[in-house]
Amino acid sequence: MTTIAEKPDYSLYSNAFGYLRQPLDFRPLDGDADVVVIGLPFDMATTGRSGGRMGPGAIRNASVNLAWEEVRWPWDFSLNEHIKVVDAGDLVYNCGDSADFTQRVEDFATKVVESGKTLLSFGGDHFVTLPLLRAHYKKHGKMALLHFDAHTDTYSQGSKYDHGTMFYHAPVEGIIDPAHSLQLGIRTDYDRSTHLFEVIDAAAANDMTVDQIVAQIKARVGDLPLYVTFDIDCLDPAFAPGTGTPVIGGVTSDKALKIIRGLKGMNIVGMDVVEVAPAYDNSEVTALAAATLGLEMLHVWAVGKDLIK
Repeated sequence: MTTIAEKPDYSLYSNAFGYLRQPLDFRPLDGDADVVVIGLPFDMATTGRSGGRMGPGAIRNASVNLAWEEVRWPWDFSLNEHIKVVDAGDLVYNCGDSADFTQRVEDFATKVVESGKTLLSFGGDHFVTLPLLRAHYKKHGKMALLHFDAHTDTYSQGSKYDHGTMFYHAPVEGIIDPAHSLQLGIRTDYDRSTHLFEVIDAAAANDMTVDQIVAQIKARVGDLPLYVTFDIDCLDPAFAPGTGTPVIGGVTSDKALKIIRGLKGMNIVGMDVVEVAPAYDNSEVTALAAATLGLEMLHVWAVGKDLIK
């Protein structure tokens, strides 16, 4: 008979605090972590339904469904045996102060990146990517951007803090090179005559093979440092209903995961998954999709950094 002492240290949902059950470490720069996870609970830049500030917690909760696997299918190695991931919790800022939030994100991310660690961020609305990009630029210089989304977020008429303007401001600031960047899953209107980014819209992506898409991404990005940002509304609402601005006709979660896996070997320097709004989610499917996309990014990053032998 099994005694109490012989039982496992936890069941599926007990004491699950950090992403993928990784340890919480509020001083992540002091340790030997390879990757730092940060939650960015901010949704004051939304133009649609609010609630993205609750996204990081929902993603962490859903990630327990992934943490029990020793080897994540279809990979053939245990991630935990090759890289160390710590969860720095959620960024603390003065509630209601967008300027304070923006500066604190940039300051925190700058310290992480300059320490030689890689950052995986969970939003929050998509505006959080702009201060993250500013921080990564200080370390890596001008970067390529791979942007999964239903919207281009290149609108110039928005306010200073607007989740639809980041990729207008980032090229203007010289942070990313649109000539080597690509947006995938777009299915809302934009001015094609002035648009700087290559686009694989959702209708095209749904008709193309994964190999065709990955080949186009790699040809566009080349050998530039690559920042990957994934707005969960890139997925069709059938796979991700819990988001602020859902648009039907998106890609499937299966196709998105296969595209992410196809990025192995690329020089990924930063990653985020944003726009999970759990109040509109059904059975945590959106949060689970976001948590899984983050896990796939970690596998691809580890392979790209030659940490898997």
